[in-house]
Amino acid sequence: MKEQKEIVKKVIDYIEENLDKEINLDKISKKIGYSKFYLNRIFTKYTGVTMHKYLQNRRLTVAAQKLVKTDKPIVQIAYEAGYDTQQSFSFAFKQMYLYPPNLYRNIGIFHPKQDKISMCCSDISDYKFITGIKETAA
Repeated sequence: MKEQKEIVKKVIDYIEENLDKEINLDKISKKIGYSKFYLNRIFTKYTGVTMHKYLQNRRLTVAAQKLVKTDKPIVQIAYEAGYDTQQSFSFAFKQMYLYPPNLYRNIGIFHPKQDKISMCCSDISDYKFITGIKETAA
């Protein structure tokens, strides 16, 4: 069990170090040395989210920050977030942030939806994962 938690931590670290690069589940599994099916199963078990969803949420959170804090064109931010088109980026961004990217930029307030998942120790043998997913008010 402790070994699985260490593997999940390695996955998180790898994703975080490569958010701005072209990565996918196959590359992650090759780097970590386990099948993508096994990694995804234990990642979801300990974090409550799939590796793909975590990667997507982190990239969209970074994109939201760039929208507010930079003047980069939205299409450039979309490509940096791993999207092939501004349209697909806008669709995913609106699903997560409830506003299209341009309106979010105009509002000018960055609110992270998916922070980096981290572990905290309440006791040395009991690691707990903190997902950092922020709920949106209805």
